[in-house]
Amino acid sequence: MTTVGPDAGAAATAVRPVAPWRQVAIPTEHGGWSLTAEPVVLGLLVAWSWPGAALGVAAMLAFVARTPLKLVLVDRWRHRWLDRSRLALRIAAVEIALIVVLGAVAAATSANGWFWVPLAAAAPLVGIELWFDMRSRGRRLVPELAGTVGIGSVVAAIVLAADGSVALAVGLWVVVSARACAAIPYARTQVFRAHGRTVTLWHSDLAQVAALAAVVAAWMLDAVPLAPVVAVLAVAMFNIVAVRGPVRRAVVIGMQQMAFGIAVTVVTAIAVLA
Repeated sequence: MTTVGPDAGAAATAVRPVAPWRQVAIPTEHGGWSLTAEPVVLGLLVAWSWPGAALGVAAMLAFVARTPLKLVLVDRWRHRWLDRSRLALRIAAVEIALIVVLGAVAAATSANGWFWVPLAAAAPLVGIELWFDMRSRGRRLVPELAGTVGIGSVVAAIVLAADGSVALAVGLWVVVSARACAAIPYARTQVFRAHGRTVTLWHSDLAQVAALAAVVAAWMLDAVPLAPVVAVLAVAMFNIVAVRGPVRRAVVIGMQQMAFGIAVTVVTAIAVLA
């Protein structure tokens, strides 16, 4: 006779199978939620409109849809078709259909029909990200940067949908992209350090300098106020110092960068509206 004690029962209840749909539908890139939400929130804070809200929901849905779409692309690239492939295809099809509907709603109600221009300009960047995803190389620096700048275009689309100025739309796109493109190399460098891998600190430093230069250029062209320049400068200085400091856990690094993203978003929105 086999006796099952309380410890065994607790272990059995603790280990629960993950629902198949969660495996193919829920993004695992925790930082991606923040990097997608920042341009959406900034755009709606600066230039609220219902068409902009539709674009914001579509952007968040696009981030979620990338997970099942990526699985479909990977399985097709590897010449296989599994149960997860069929499930992922159905989920992706529904989400993409909803994105199309939301885009149509924005187009029908927008005060400025040119909101699609920044989205079209960003499409090749999203294509680069998906090209790497299909080959299971989406964690590399190039696709991460391309996807981040691409999703940042939604802030420009939201501003234009509310009949905002082209200069402001482009300027805010520069701010969110610069902030994110500084965070990604920094976070990668810190994670590599935590895993004992050899790192080159100038990669992270160069990202901070490039991000600051981009925001300064936007300010000099009167596309954004001075406040986001100061905010990005503060974040860049922190990253340059912190990358040479004690090694932090990945969760700590992620929370720090998320907090910086929120801070840059709020500071920029207040400065634009002031």
